Amino acid sequence: MTARSERAAHPFHFHTRLILLELTGRKARNLKELLQGIREVPESVVYHHTHHFLQQHLFLSPEPPNDFGYWVREALDEDVLAERLSSIDTCEFNDIKSLREAIIDVIQSHLQDGGELRASPPGEEFNFIKAVTFILPTKYIASTLAEFADAIRKVTVNSLYFHVFEARLRLGRKGTDFSYWLETSLGEDEIARKIAQLDPYTHTLEGLRNKMYAILQERLQS
Repeated sequence: MTARSERAAHPFHFHTRLILLELTGRKARNLKELLQGIREVPESVVYHHTHHFLQQHLFLSPEPPNDFGYWVREALDEDVLAERLSSIDTCEFNDIKSLREAIIDVIQSHLQDGGELRASPPGEEFNFIKAVTFILPTKYIASTLAEFADAIRKVTVNSLYFHVFEARLRLGRKGTDFSYWLETSLGEDEIARKIAQLDPYTHTLEGLRNKMYAILQERLQS
């Protein structure tokens, strides 16, 4: 049986997501309040402030700053801390808990170094925002590698985002839903590894789609 025709016992169901943003009512005027807020807010808040740029600018150049680093630079004029926050490699973390702890460590270390505790100008406080995700099924279902490749080419970038970013960070899964299914349901260990190794933070979602589709097509034509 060829890679094109081998059928998985468990088909892959493509999903997408809708985001509803909610103000938490919590604000920060200085670094101590920002640190305390990051410690106490739900993970969905940390997720939003480290990933919403990717969700809103799906076709633009990757590697965007997170909201924490941006606010620290623009509202507090703390360039050194802002650079340290913006340089946190989100791709290194498989869950929001670990990412939150890394952000806390950077801010806490900065505060321990002393210096003036600057306050933001009135009206420029940091507003903590919560992202509520609604997961919806799409019409795309794949049982073979060929069907999977065809769906990858057709699904929306919102669906790609869900299976690449949401699954790994919001649901605590290692790798992506795509690589997991290819390995466990089709036994395609090699292409699963290649797709898992693609860095989603150094590609736009359309660029990531093209890379994945090329990997799948190469396997189908072998």
